[in-house]
Amino acid sequence: MKGNTPYLVVDGLKKHYGAGEARVQVLDGITCTVNRGEVCVMLGPSGSGKSTFLNLIGGLEGADGGSIAVDGCDLTTLSARDLGEYRRRELGFVFQFYNLVPDLTIQENIEVTAHLSKNPLPMEDLLRSLGLWEHRDKFPRQVSGGQQQRCAIGRALVKNPGLILCDEPTGALDYKTSKEVLELMERVNREFGCTLVIVTHNAAIAKMADRVLRLRDGRLASDELNASPVTASELDW
Repeated sequence: MKGNTPYLVVDGLKKHYGAGEARVQVLDGITCTVNRGEVCVMLGPSGSGKSTFLNLIGGLEGADGGSIAVDGCDLTTLSARDLGEYRRRELGFVFQFYNLVPDLTIQENIEVTAHLSKNPLPMEDLLRSLGLWEHRDKFPRQVSGGQQQRCAIGRALVKNPGLILCDEPTGALDYKTSKEVLELMERVNREFGCTLVIVTHNAAIAKMADRVLRLRDGRLASDELNASPVTASELDW
């Protein structure tokens, strides 16, 4: 359910790589808030820090400064073990290149993460909702790119997470399939109430967002609420 309850709160987030003359400040004091149940789209050119931002929120890397609170839990204070528990309990990841296990069926790829959750979604219901029921016993190489991405979304969603992070989820897909995947993500947000953070180069996708963040050179250039989001089916580029 969308509302005004802060869910992801980032304050003064910093991250650099390298040292000395090779030091690169990738994130330089990012501060923003995403409310529970929002669809947040993050835009920015290559090298602006978008993927690093996702990695920090996902607990895959440590920050150099600032804080990240998800549902009131400050990730920057957690031990490695507690970060692993956070990723298991609270988080789903969707990547550009699917990262499916080739020797597992579509259903088995989703079941792998279902076992990590104490409260997974019902497998049959999820497969039917994703349009994958008839393909459940096929291997990734036997289905289309769009169906593989649907499987990747199912893998993230089956844990019943509060937060789904999407790194260029349509970057490897054609126009028609991209629209289908975005419509699915829209339905996932509406039906399951999870908060979505979508990183993309495609500015058109921002029109379906509740909140649009723009990064430039590691800094937050703008943070805008979209008063009238369009449906994914209405997007055009």
